[in-house]
Amino acid sequence: MAAMIRTTVFRKFSPHTRILDGKYVQLHFSHVGRSKFTSTKSLYQESMTADGDTTTKHTNSTGDQQHSLDLSFCNAKEAYRSKTTGEIARGLFVFNMCSIPFLVNHNKTILKWSRKVLGKQLFCKIMKATFYGHFVAGEDQVTIRPLVNNNRRYGVKSILDYSVEEDISSKKAKEAEMKSCAPPDAEPLSAQPPSDEYHQSKQRSAPEVQRFVAHEEFGDRREGVVSARTYFYEDEAKCDENLQTFKECIDAVAGAVTDGSGFIAIKMTALGRPQFLLQLSEVIVSWRNFFERFAGDRNKFSEEDFKTTLKDFGVQVTRDDRKRWFTLLDVTCDGEVDLLDWDNLLDINTQMGKHLVVPNVTTGEIQPLVASLQMEEEEQLSKMLLRMNEIAEYAIKKNVRVMVDAEQTYFQPAISRLTIEMMRKFNKEKAVIFNTYQCYLKKVFSSVKHDLELSKRENFHFGAKIVRGAYMEQERERAATIGYDDPIQPTFNATSHSYHSVMEEIMNQINQRPRGEVAVMVASHNEDTVRFTVQKMKENGIGPQDRLICFGQLLGMCDHISFPLGQAEYSVYKYVPYGPVEEVLPYLSRRAMENRGVLKKVKKEKSLLWQELKRRIRSGELRYNPDKVPA
Repeated sequence: MAAMIRTTVFRKFSPHTRILDGKYVQLHFSHVGRSKFTSTKSLYQESMTADGDTTTKHTNSTGDQQHSLDLSFCNAKEAYRSKTTGEIARGLFVFNMCSIPFLVNHNKTILKWSRKVLGKQLFCKIMKATFYGHFVAGEDQVTIRPLVNNNRRYGVKSILDYSVEEDISSKKAKEAEMKSCAPPDAEPLSAQPPSDEYHQSKQRSAPEVQRFVAHEEFGDRREGVVSARTYFYEDEAKCDENLQTFKECIDAVAGAVTDGSGFIAIKMTALGRPQFLLQLSEVIVSWRNFFERFAGDRNKFSEEDFKTTLKDFGVQVTRDDRKRWFTLLDVTCDGEVDLLDWDNLLDINTQMGKHLVVPNVTTGEIQPLVASLQMEEEEQLSKMLLRMNEIAEYAIKKNVRVMVDAEQTYFQPAISRLTIEMMRKFNKEKAVIFNTYQCYLKKVFSSVKHDLELSKRENFHFGAKIVRGAYMEQERERAATIGYDDPIQPTFNATSHSYHSVMEEIMNQINQRPRGEVAVMVASHNEDTVRFTVQKMKENGIGPQDRLICFGQLLGMCDHISFPLGQAEYSVYKYVPYGPVEEVLPYLSRRAMENRGVLKKVKKEKSLLWQELKRRIRSGELRYNPDKVPA
């Protein structure tokens, strides 16, 4: 029995993939022939220790004391040392406006009419003096440099994002989504030939199967989402345009940050037809569910367990075929199959055909999970993978790192899998590719643990961005409507516990492996999570200048967290958007909505801004210039 799985996706990462013009591009992401890249200056050369209780003090290499870190994050003077008094007043004004429900709820209409009444020139001047100036760095790569450089002086680096968004209607968004999430002939994908048992299993698990199908009522993926950008597929030319935009962002980072510490963030839905992400996600989830049927409550199974389970399933298979099957499954040849062995079947066989296949538990035969892709789809999938590869190679050439953002759960298994494949290829010398893990997902801990173990077993660097998650309301509504299990943690506290458990596991792995093999960004605006991470770093002997753990927040938000961390020599980043005023209005709209949703945090920021403004008035520092004082 040739019990193998080979997906179209991973076939595209074979050593040479032919493009339409006859050229060949190196695209292999599996175990053989991975390229190595010469490391520039390591990100993990420096080390230091931290001590203290509510404050943490550090010394630099010359013994001079650096700024203390107040873990209450209530030191307004320290938080806003990098700001002019005008910037503080602007921030106070913007947050006050974001606290007025009427303005936030109708912000799109207000912006639209303001543009008509004021005219383009005056409208842009007012926006630059208020909301745009607070949340956006500038219009292009040149105008953003003063802000990027000033933040860097005060210990805060940048993740650049060209935040131009097309503000299409909900109707058009749904039409685009439905069209791009189905094959060109609009026929549903099905196995060929499907058995009666297969149809029955599909019917029994209909809600779970429907999870990986586009539904028109949820076609506008922007609904209920305020903290993440959404891409809709138009055509291949638009994907090429997105690719070029990402490369220009890499150029911008390389121009602003020359020491290899810069990042860009990308979304995979910007690079190709989302249909492929849906298909691959279903395959991955189905394949892992199949593993769970063999392993049960255990994390692995032996050949005897395998024999018993096949017998229980009623699968008729000869002894020799069963042994060959198990030998193929047991990649590490230790007599047991775990999830890492099982998942390796998705890419070890480079010679299978087009089908996504699984064994039929009734017949013991291999059958397709879905129909083979059409020629047009094959070409589109090839181009999507080529774009991903081009971004990674270009980023390495420019000494810039790439964060792959997380998206909805019906896309995420494929996104994570493809990101791990990119890590396998590009993270041999240092962490260049970073995957994103959403801690509001119930299965996030097992996912992180699995990927950490995989990187250790296969000797590549693990890079991760840890977030809470941006799609909670949308995910819950979709799960309830379609009928599959809610993938989201039940409460805010449960998500916090999940986040902290993930960070503890990562720090354990940092200490168990050579320094520098695990790198992580804590992307959180939550003070408790930041405090927890700083304290756990201290307990685990991970110093700020080790550059193993960094922190990230959005530009214009949580400066009272970012800048004290940066000035205490922790590695800190701001997510820095840029673009023309009128073309980033959808981004500004989302920032207004997001700040409305976290009133407690905004209330503290307003209080600290007001506190610092009053201090400068009393001390005669209204003309304070951060450029003229030591950082």
